[in-house]
Amino acid sequence: MISEEEIKALVLPSPGEVLGVVEKLLGYDRLVVRCVDGHTRLCRIRGKMKRKVWIKEGDVVLVSPWDFQSETRGDVTWRYTYNQVDWLAKNGYIPQDWV
Repeated sequence: MISEEEIKALVLPSPGEVLGVVEKLLGYDRLVVRCVDGHTRLCRIRGKMKRKVWIKEGDVVLVSPWDFQSETRGDVTWRYTYNQVDWLAKNGYIPQDWV
């Protein structure tokens, strides 16, 4: 069951952002993310998130593609909790097999 606090903290993708699942950690602040739009991007973790949020393989994240190389590169701007991932799947933001 998702709590009211988690619903308020839930960040939905705005235009230009995509949801993705972390496939591989490459070290330091880099990771490979398979996105909903069908692209696999080499992403970096934003500096603001680097020391506050731990990201592991299989986590669902929000990716902001770069203006150039938008199909291959991006920045991770948010990591979703398990309850938030369930809510996203039930509301059609991500495929059911990602849960």
